Amino acid sequence: MAKKNYEQRTQELLEPIAEKASVSIYDVEYVKEGKDWYLRAFIDKDGGVTIDDCERVSRALSDSLDAEDLIADAYILEVSSPGLGRTLKKDKHLEMSIGEMVELKTYTPIEKQKEFSGILQAFDKETVTLETDGTARVFVRSEVARIRLALDF
Repeated sequence: MAKKNYEQRTQELLEPIAEKASVSIYDVEYVKEGKDWYLRAFIDKDGGVTIDDCERVSRALSDSLDAEDLIADAYILEVSSPGLGRTLKKDKHLEMSIGEMVELKTYTPIEKQKEFSGILQAFDKETVTLETDGTARVFVRSEVARIRLALDF
């Protein structure tokens, strides 16, 4: 089974667990870091998730994954909050963050810089628009390496 299928099937297994735990699913990813594979489930709820939320969801998800025998290879399961500086990977993440301050990084420099910050104004399949210094700046999505919520301290 391919990496995307692992993520999709894990999401499907996680949906009833998240509903029962009164949390929402922010994202699921299956990634290799060094020699280890990680299956990560990011959960969220109004007011933020607690360690107890993560533990409860992790135990139930682990049981479901074991019962399904979904991933034959060894992996590390992690269940956590997406965090304050969460990455905005999917359209639903961008939609929820319209009007928020974000940090955007491009693969290659644009006018000698790769990092930009501004208010997320809009997006579509091809572009992302930030308001930076009072003007709208449009970025081509295929050239964007990462967008995340800005940490404001």
